[in-house]
Amino acid sequence: MSCRASAQEGVFLSEEQAPRAVFPDADRFVREVVPATPELREGMRALLGTVRLSVWEDHYVTFNALHGTVSLGYAVIVEEIGKHRPITFIVGVQPDGKVGDVAVVAYREAYGGEVRNKRFLVQYQGKSSTDALQPYGDIKNIAGATLSVEAAGRAVKKALAVVRVAYAMRGGA
Repeated sequence: MSCRASAQEGVFLSEEQAPRAVFPDADRFVREVVPATPELREGMRALLGTVRLSVWEDHYVTFNALHGTVSLGYAVIVEEIGKHRPITFIVGVQPDGKVGDVAVVAYREAYGGEVRNKRFLVQYQGKSSTDALQPYGDIKNIAGATLSVEAAGRAVKKALAVVRVAYAMRGGA
């Protein structure tokens, strides 16, 4: 493994640390595993439209981020393929259905790891499911990391769809 690869690849957040990365003001998190039922997937596909996911998880780990008794939103762990391997993201979704923050939990490619930089990820804040989230469009690309940038956009869209469908099915978000 080259020095460049070793600097790019890695697990950067544990599952316990991940929700705090996107909801630093929360004082507790309620973890839930949401099964990817046929109904959930059907609802997600309807919301995603032409977006084609590279990974369909069997389940989604979500966290209701709370400050006292007030929900700050949901954090969702999702994966999308970069060039060859999955990139694991955590996406914070606010109660209004917009992105609060995004962090990279694990990066497994030799190149393109710049997508984990805060100055790149901040572009997703305030975005919603109606935004394109495409490089050279509403998201600034990173030279040499186009596939990772595309994966980040798909991951954010996926997390937004998970929250909207899973929690709407129960009368929540």
